[in-house]
Amino acid sequence: MGDKKQENNPNLIDEIIKTAVERYQCPGCVCGSDTQCYRSGDSEACGKHVAGTLISNIGRVFLGMPKGFDRLGLCDKTKIDIFRELVNGWGYDLFNVPIWKFRDEYGNVLVRGLCPRTNYPWIHIFLSDCVQEIDCIELSEKNISSMA
Repeated sequence: MGDKKQENNPNLIDEIIKTAVERYQCPGCVCGSDTQCYRSGDSEACGKHVAGTLISNIGRVFLGMPKGFDRLGLCDKTKIDIFRELVNGWGYDLFNVPIWKFRDEYGNVLVRGLCPRTNYPWIHIFLSDCVQEIDCIELSEKNISSMA
């Protein structure tokens, strides 16, 4: 899929990525509720995604994400990246700090983090069970359900 036309064709993205994008990004997106508008980004995530759901007194949210990962907060530029797996050699450091991790009901690992030098929040979704390989606070289902 090196050809840009192929990468931007939603019919040519594989089922694993299509399911992840539809599950985590498409709900509440201003571009639509399915992968018909898919455009490749920096990762396997849809580069065209824009969180379009606004909740009074909360702000914009990522509608498909679990509590703890769903709110944009003060940074409307919070970005979701989707990776098939955590690759050895690529990791987190003092410029890219994971804060929370959570293994969801699908066995995927969601990580919320921050680039402190630029004050930029991010969310990474790994489509594999790499929860033990990431050093940060692990949220339980009980933690998630108790969040407002």
